[in-house]
Amino acid sequence: MNIGIVGLGLMGGSLAKAVKRYGIAKKVLGYINSEKNKKDVLELKLVDEIVDLETLKKESDVIILAIPVDAIIEMFPSFLDIDEKTTIIDMGSTKEYIVKNIPEKIRENFVPAHPMTGTEKSGPKASIDDLYEGKTVVLCNLEKNGNMHVNKAFRIFQGIGMRIVVMDSDEHDIHACFMSHLPHAISFSLANTVMGHEDPKSIIALAAGGFKDMSRVAKSSPRMWSDIFKQNRKNLLSSIDLFEEHMKKVRKMVEDENYEELENWMAKANTLHEIL
Repeated sequence: MNIGIVGLGLMGGSLAKAVKRYGIAKKVLGYINSEKNKKDVLELKLVDEIVDLETLKKESDVIILAIPVDAIIEMFPSFLDIDEKTTIIDMGSTKEYIVKNIPEKIRENFVPAHPMTGTEKSGPKASIDDLYEGKTVVLCNLEKNGNMHVNKAFRIFQGIGMRIVVMDSDEHDIHACFMSHLPHAISFSLANTVMGHEDPKSIIALAAGGFKDMSRVAKSSPRMWSDIFKQNRKNLLSSIDLFEEHMKKVRKMVEDENYEELENWMAKANTLHEIL
């Protein structure tokens, strides 16, 4: 297949590496707006060629949209004239908003996907060889896709070593909120709490592994994550309510010096890692 990738940051750049390495792509085309990123993409040889959007549409059997959700929505009008055999796969972090806005004319072509992987880094230089191997990708609302398009999506994701899970977009957004969006909100909050109380010298001298692990994702792109919080607002607010209930519970147990109950509460949390 000729695979065209729109957006060649962490997700798109890593996908370009993967489809080349596993021999899935005959040719990888890239479309990117940033001049600085174009230079990095070419130096890193992430794609065979950077082209304009019209060329990418004409020459690609599959088009991957590895850009933020709002940018994906904005691009819909540009794809209304694609060939009926061309498959479009988005990799947005929220799915319901995308699924509800896909133009009916290209609905059969459009496979909504979310690879459940990533790092706190961004840009072409953040691309890594094995980002997708052994990870899960969620495909949503496939009942409205043509079989040919679904088969191409399966071929790509299975071919780069991913596990495939199929679910509705609203169900995905709830799960993604608890597994990804809420943890990011907590990490950003923790970082701001510490910076509001500690001076830089103390942070450098005393920050231990636990704090670094908890605050790592606070290095993630504020622009991207504010968009994700906006798109999954309802679920994020519900998950924050539930998290706040647990924080109140911890506070109450410590206030009341009920340390046996606190220990049991922590032991219950330990079982998460047995599941993982």
